[in-house]
Amino acid sequence: MSVVPADVVPGGALAVEEAAPRPAGLGPRARLWPSMAAVYRAQLSRARVARIPLLFVATFQSVGIMILMRGVVDGGGEAQAVVAGSAVLVVAFVALNLLAQYFGQLRASGGLDHYATLPVPPAAVVLGAAGAYASFTVPGTVVTAVFGCVLFGLPLAHLWVLAAVIPLAGAALAGLGAALGLLAPRAELATLLGQLGMSAALLLGVLPAERMPEAVRLARDLLPSTYGVEAFARTFGPHPDWARVLGDLAVCGVVGVLSLAVATWAYRRAAVR
Repeated sequence: MSVVPADVVPGGALAVEEAAPRPAGLGPRARLWPSMAAVYRAQLSRARVARIPLLFVATFQSVGIMILMRGVVDGGGEAQAVVAGSAVLVVAFVALNLLAQYFGQLRASGGLDHYATLPVPPAAVVLGAAGAYASFTVPGTVVTAVFGCVLFGLPLAHLWVLAAVIPLAGAALAGLGAALGLLAPRAELATLLGQLGMSAALLLGVLPAERMPEAVRLARDLLPSTYGVEAFARTFGPHPDWARVLGDLAVCGVVGVLSLAVATWAYRRAAVR
């Protein structure tokens, strides 16, 4: 019996346990939520070992950007945008960039063919992996936000809103990253698309919108992470407009559902090829 190595397939432990394909009709397919939880736990366990150095790089990158911007941004709305954008950039680095690379490598290595033999719904694979990668961004995002608030003298009172920003922005970016990785014909192209997506999140999310040309602002509105940045940035003022914060988070949620649905479709499309 041949199986894909556990260090190649996300959730290697799950893959090894379910190595033998079930003949059709001998048992029901696993339900979505238990399957997703199993993939999530396996992915998170693997990420602790394999992704910690990259998470450090993502956090260090965002902190470095804030230090550089401190020399040109004094405070006010621009400082709020820089801190919020740098915090969400950690999410983009992991959930978009790394997930695009990973699914691209998974497709190139034949891991999708192996998953196709398992009684696991396609949505469980996509949602479990996306959830694990988004969860893995929590420490770096919190550290970046706290450091930025101290650096620019912003209040720490509403950092709790990250509990909504991280999963919602993470879902939108993880779905986009998974879709890019699954739709890219080659792993190298998936890596390129992931890097370009993260660069867009950096340039359009960290730089204050007031300093951008109108055409660039329109492009910024199309980026899913923008709404997470806006929601977080609005909480720094003395009297946050919670209706607009909730509106931005709602947009993140809708985009997250759509992007994860596209990623699930892309997974089915790639698995049957």
